Amino acid sequence: MPIVTLISPALDPAFADALRNAWGGGDAQWLSPDRAVEFPVAQVPANQWEVWEEAQKMRCDLVIQPDENRRKSVLLADMDSTMIGQECIDELADMAGVGAQVSGITARAMNGELDFEGALRERVGLLAGLDAGVIDRVWKDRITLTPGGDVLIATMKANGGYTALVSGGFTAFTSRVAARLGFDMHRANELPQEAGRITGQVAEPILGREAKVQALHDICAARNLSPADVMAVGDGANDLGMLQLAGAGVALHAKPSVAAQVDRRINHGDLTALLYLQGYADGDFVRQ
Repeated sequence: MPIVTLISPALDPAFADALRNAWGGGDAQWLSPDRAVEFPVAQVPANQWEVWEEAQKMRCDLVIQPDENRRKSVLLADMDSTMIGQECIDELADMAGVGAQVSGITARAMNGELDFEGALRERVGLLAGLDAGVIDRVWKDRITLTPGGDVLIATMKANGGYTALVSGGFTAFTSRVAARLGFDMHRANELPQEAGRITGQVAEPILGREAKVQALHDICAARNLSPADVMAVGDGANDLGMLQLAGAGVALHAKPSVAAQVDRRINHGDLTALLYLQGYADGDFVRQ
C-alpha cells in the first residue's frame, strides 16, 4: 500500500487533513508535530504531481512510495551540497583566485551539461601550484555540515544500518566529514600534492557517476543485500545513477534537471527528512 509523507519546516495540519480526505487516506500518523505526517492511500493518486506543485508553494515536500521495505539497511550519500553546504572545489578555487571560473564549470557539470570527469580535470588544473595548506583553511573556515546529517547517520546506525559517503570530490574532505558524522566508510578522488602544493592533476581513475553506482553494488555484495535495501541521497547529475538504482533515491535540494528524474524530492526539509521518509518519528531519532 502506498504511503504519503508530507514534510515541511511549518506543516499546516489543515492542509494535511484536507489532502488525506481528498485522497481517501487512512489514519494519519504525525512523525513530528507540525513538521512531518504520513498516511496510507489505496493507490497512487492520478493528480500526485499537480498536488506536489501546490505543496511546493507552501514549502511542503510531498512523497508517495510503497510502504514495504521503507526502512533501509544502507545509506549511500553524496558529500558536496548534500552532507555539507558547499562544493569543496569551488572553495579551494576561490582561495586560488579562480573562483568564478571554477564555480561556473561546477554548476554546469552538476546540472549534467558537461562530462563530469572532463570538467573535474579542467577545474583541478586551475588549482595547480596552490598551497596545499589551503585545504585545512577551507575545512576550518568555510565548510558547514548540512543540518540533520548527524541525526540521520546516528539513527540509521543505531538501527543496524551501514552508512557510506561516496563523492566526486576529494578524500581530503570526505575523510573529515566521515569522521565528524560517523560514516562507516568513504570514497572520493585523490588530489595529488608535491612539495606542499597541489599539482593540478587528479589521480586516475576518477570517481564519478559510474563509480558511485559501483560503490552501491560493492556494498550490497559485501553485506548480502540488494539495491532495494539502499537509500541514496545526492543533488547533482553524477548522482543520478545511484539515485535511480537505489530502492529509495532522494534528490536533496537538487539541480532542477536532476530532481525531475527522481520521485523522492526534498526541497525544503533538512537531512532528517530522510528519516521521516523511512517512517521514523522524532522520538526514534538518535542524537550524537
